[in-house]
Amino acid sequence: MNQPPHIELGKVAEVTFWFWVVKIAATTLGETAGDAVTMSMHLGYLVGTAIFATIFVVAVAAQIRTTRFHPFLFWGVIVATTTAGTTLADLLDRSLGIGYLGGSTILLLLVIGTLALWHRALGSVSVSAITTRKAEVFYWATIMFSQTLGTALGDWAADPNAGLGLGYEGGAIVFAVGLALVGAAYFWTRISRTALFWVAFILTRPLGATVGDLLDKPHAAGGLEMSRYTATAALAAFILVCVVLLPQRAERITR
Repeated sequence: MNQPPHIELGKVAEVTFWFWVVKIAATTLGETAGDAVTMSMHLGYLVGTAIFATIFVVAVAAQIRTTRFHPFLFWGVIVATTTAGTTLADLLDRSLGIGYLGGSTILLLLVIGTLALWHRALGSVSVSAITTRKAEVFYWATIMFSQTLGTALGDWAADPNAGLGLGYEGGAIVFAVGLALVGAAYFWTRISRTALFWVAFILTRPLGATVGDLLDKPHAAGGLEMSRYTATAALAAFILVCVVLLPQRAERITR
């Protein structure tokens, strides 16, 4: 007789509509917080990257060591990847002179390479198959690279001199449309749900990056010139309210 599947709860958040709402807010916060440290505090990209990379390492180590899903810890790691990704992408693209397109290309290859290694090692890159610490390491490495890639893509789309020149609003619209198309493919096609998840995960980052830049960049650069500290605090408060009030469940794992 066939045994019914055994369902367990994993350690990462269940992918729902509200997951994407909080994810976009977290990516926007990553942009404003990263810029606040590197630009408003005048610490520079190298120091900013060192600060946020340290926070990420500590947070992800705690996440991997825990034995169950903790919403605040999980979203804390996500925010850590967005802030570290912002400063790291800016360090690569601007300080090291690789450029937005060059940085985006390198980071895209890193995302694809990590997913390929993950699939080869464990047979699946689905969030519902994260059952071991090795899978968690691959998951967070992929997220870290995708968050960094998203920053570079957002800057490349918006920049009028070294990019496509779409501006912050234009870039946000392009990535929002791309995300909507992924959503349509989820509901009306049979394309792999796992592939669509990772495409959506990547696209939410440049969407958040361009929205974050729209909020805090000067009027002369096409932004609203909102205080980076104010924008960061408002976004952090929104995320906190969402985590407290919205259903936060762990991804279900079927064995």
